[in-house]
Amino acid sequence: MPTDPQILERFAELKAARDKESARLQKIHRYLRDDPTRRLEGLPSSVPAEVQRLARLARANVLKFAVNSRVQSMYVDGFRGRGESDDSPVWAAWQANGMDARQIGIHRSGLSFGAAYATVLPGRPVPVIRGASSRKLTALYGADDVWPVIALEQRGEKSWRLVDSTHVFSLRTADSDKPEIVSRAEHKADFFGEPVCPVVRYRDTIDLDDPIRGIVEPLIPLQDQINITTFGLLVAQHFGAFKFRYILGWVAETEEQRIKASMSNFFTLDEDKDSVEIGQLDETPLTGYIESRKSTLELFAAISQTPAHELMGQLINLSAEALAAAEAGKQRAILENKTVMGESHEQTLNLAGAYMGVDPDAGAYVRWQDTEARALAQLVDALGKAVQMLGIPPQALWDRVADALGASQQEVASWKELASAMDPFGVLEGTLDRQAAV
Repeated sequence: MPTDPQILERFAELKAARDKESARLQKIHRYLRDDPTRRLEGLPSSVPAEVQRLARLARANVLKFAVNSRVQSMYVDGFRGRGESDDSPVWAAWQANGMDARQIGIHRSGLSFGAAYATVLPGRPVPVIRGASSRKLTALYGADDVWPVIALEQRGEKSWRLVDSTHVFSLRTADSDKPEIVSRAEHKADFFGEPVCPVVRYRDTIDLDDPIRGIVEPLIPLQDQINITTFGLLVAQHFGAFKFRYILGWVAETEEQRIKASMSNFFTLDEDKDSVEIGQLDETPLTGYIESRKSTLELFAAISQTPAHELMGQLINLSAEALAAAEAGKQRAILENKTVMGESHEQTLNLAGAYMGVDPDAGAYVRWQDTEARALAQLVDALGKAVQMLGIPPQALWDRVADALGASQQEVASWKELASAMDPFGVLEGTLDRQAAV
């Protein structure tokens, strides 16, 4: 076990690494959460309050939509060994930790910032699995990028948790930010017999050349363009969307006279015709602003691989084939994210299994719920033909039917029990087994 000075030294090292990446992560976070102070950046304080109010309204947050569009298509609902039709016993740890819901936060953070984490630590009756944003947890890796050497997680304003391959250390920083060690505990995380730091990293993708970025950071310039165009549109709409009439050389003597003149369609003024001029200022055309924003949104959709019809709400008379083609780019992007994050989920569950006395299964895989939009009749017809023409057992396709119906894995399990109860051969086999047991 490391000594106290060594622990404090590693804390300082990780804290410095965390501070180094904090600015980038905070910038992404501000863009995603619609920080009202950020919307007024670059706007002089001397502008009228009315213009400042328009600036606050000008942000159309499409970055958040791009993230949500992918996150809402990524749900893990099973963990199975190779060739198995039922979930592994390790799946009980996933369910007990509420990971059906907690996985959403891991996916959202991983896609937004480029990385998220899960910690797997001893617990009763099952290991404790918790997600952590890269804004809260920093991990240092050595030659092996699968398991970190050590990780630091901020648990509160002044509380921290330092995790290495053998121990978990709780620390607290006083007002002087000088840390003190509060407690230490051994975790005994072994993976294929080797002690590991029980922190799993979730990335949106893997690039051997570029650093971790996520899907949000490259889109920030386009988000700024949309905000600027929207601000110009609101200003033009507020101040110049209507025609203005003017009179040169005449001033109303009373408020009643001014109102009467402003509401009149025809003016008759008892003034010198050479010194009075009546005219009109046309409204500011808004078409240019609208088209400019539309073109930027289309570019945003192409770069982010978000369907344009989802981004702009233009779903009009699309056939099933046209809809599938429009969403093809999004589905390819999601498949890449699922492939990378799926490996991390398998790593997390195998580590949880090691705590439970279940040997890690290198062939085990997580099952992703199919969220792609399909017509139910078309899907059932295709599955029926797969059974009839290819000889695939019907029960092997129940998971796909469950996805189409929105059924849970618990409901699928009940289907299997009912099917077994209705199978005469299965009933006979069960009876013989019970008699043999007697």
